[in-house]
Amino acid sequence: MGTVHLLDHPLIQHKLSIIRDINTGAKEFRELVEEVAMLMAYEVTRDFPLEESIVETPVAPARVKAISGKKVGVVPVLRAGLGMVSGILKLIPTAKVGHIGLYRDPETLQPVEYYCKLPTDVPERDLIVLDPMLATGGSAAAAVRFLKERGAKNIKLVCLIAAPEGIERFRKDHHDVDIFTAAIDDHLNDHGYIVPGLGDAGDRLFGTK
Repeated sequence: MGTVHLLDHPLIQHKLSIIRDINTGAKEFRELVEEVAMLMAYEVTRDFPLEESIVETPVAPARVKAISGKKVGVVPVLRAGLGMVSGILKLIPTAKVGHIGLYRDPETLQPVEYYCKLPTDVPERDLIVLDPMLATGGSAAAAVRFLKERGAKNIKLVCLIAAPEGIERFRKDHHDVDIFTAAIDDHLNDHGYIVPGLGDAGDRLFGTK
């Protein structure tokens, strides 16, 4: 059974408060999203297995622990998920990056796929799906469904802010996938935006409207 992990570390919460601010410009917004993603990666990777080995220090041999041959894939949901990729890669530079392109139909609010490019060995990787806003939950649920259809077995979802409705929808479709979020906000408005949220993450990342 998947778990919802609310990451309330002071650094994450401090940076998220600036990200939310309407007066934060695109450059600072991008930098902060990258930093928060990197901080969140510490918790996302907490259960990675370790194996012991011996290395030579300048003084004497040391028994050390290293990650045990983990194969990781990072899958941003386009386009807003792109803002979180570099933060994850700074900690896991060997991860392969896939992309899933979805847009939300303005009438039905349902996700529509327009692009999907993934590593060839998806079933062998621990996949981290990046979607800054878990609003209706439709896009994230669709992205994870596409991954499962291609054989993915180990998936985690990472978002900056989630709405209760999005969490409920996602867990209904994917009860086996853990959700990592920095905040759970109040509700969705009539346009499917998280309240209070931070607005449109893609527009704020890339300076569009």
